[in-house]
Amino acid sequence: MRLQNGRGLLCWLLICSLMHVKGGAAIVPAVQRAVSFAREKGALIVWVIREHHISGRDVERFRRHHYATSKVGPTVKGTKGAALVDGLRIEPEDQVVVKYRFSAFFGTNLHSVLHNAGIETIVVTGVQTPNCIRQTVFDAVAHDYPSVILLSDATGAASPEIHEANLSDMRNVSVSTPTLAEWMGF
Repeated sequence: MRLQNGRGLLCWLLICSLMHVKGGAAIVPAVQRAVSFAREKGALIVWVIREHHISGRDVERFRRHHYATSKVGPTVKGTKGAALVDGLRIEPEDQVVVKYRFSAFFGTNLHSVLHNAGIETIVVTGVQTPNCIRQTVFDAVAHDYPSVILLSDATGAASPEIHEANLSDMRNVSVSTPTLAEWMGF
């Protein structure tokens, strides 16, 4: 999906960690297919990983109770909760962005990475639609990326109703929400 003039490069944003989010396991096969397709097309693949200090000092205030001194928080750096799900693999040519908040853009170098690579089209997969996915997509729109695409069956939420309500909101700001098969042209 690289355009001949070098502009409009495609970036696949994969917002994935093992933290168990209801609805997350169901999308793993679609995310795996999306990664394979992106690699075939020579797309820049960016893995967005959420991980925190064991103390929880870099976690949103409302989540700090998950990082109490007597227990390890759900996405502590170096633990299973901050790892990619089984079946997903970061390759040496991929980019990794570590985030501390819902949006992959907030407090990270993601915009610089994409801008420097000439990216104009962003394709998003991962969990959780009303939180990390939504914030990242709305920030991509705010950064004026010409094409923001959310693969509707390679993203997930706690329920189909929550997922669809958020997809509807994203469509209202010109985000495309095809299925993976539709995006791949099948």
